[in-house]
Amino acid sequence: MNKYEIVRKIEEFAPPETQESWDASGWAVNLPDADVNKVMFALTVTDSVVEQARKAGCDMIISHHPLFFVPFKYKDINIYSAHTNLDRAEGGTTDTLIRELGFEKSRNEDFVRIVELDKPISVEDLRQKLLKISPKLRYVNNLGVEQVKTIGFCAGSGSEFIGGTDAFVTGDLKFHTALEAQSVVFDIGHFESEIFAPKLLRRICGLENERGVLANEKSPFI
Repeated sequence: MNKYEIVRKIEEFAPPETQESWDASGWAVNLPDADVNKVMFALTVTDSVVEQARKAGCDMIISHHPLFFVPFKYKDINIYSAHTNLDRAEGGTTDTLIRELGFEKSRNEDFVRIVELDKPISVEDLRQKLLKISPKLRYVNNLGVEQVKTIGFCAGSGSEFIGGTDAFVTGDLKFHTALEAQSVVFDIGHFESEIFAPKLLRRICGLENERGVLANEKSPFI
């Protein structure tokens, strides 16, 4: 397989120029040989993921989270990432999370996706839906809301976008943000909100077969 053809599919889906200015999406390690045999898809490139890739005979890793610093011991394997450009893309990270939860997106607001329900859902029923992918979720309901009709979603760390919806679903909710929240806010975890990204990348690349391997990853939180 030609690795540049694989990457071209990703960049057609999530153009690299749409990433945030601070981001480091793209090639972290680009070895001279254009051909690769197997690709590992991961959320984050870690020692464990690199070791898994080597054991599985993968000579390329495609991840969601980019490497801002590349350890020397990683430089013998191709590494490519699609981060905020995948988040922003139509059908990208947050859209995938919404589909996995059984909702249908109503509209985009840049990184945020809005679901407008035909009928309100109780906060408890929404919590139960979210528990299926995030058993250790946290949430705040400072105003004692019982039902919601509009839900904002932002996979990853999106608490800066809270507001304008009855409920908001994201990860990495901070104390003061939670304290001041005027809507129901669910922190399902950064990992849990984005763990579907590797499957999405594998599908985009057309490697839902033995040449596309999903890394075995888990949240660092116990």
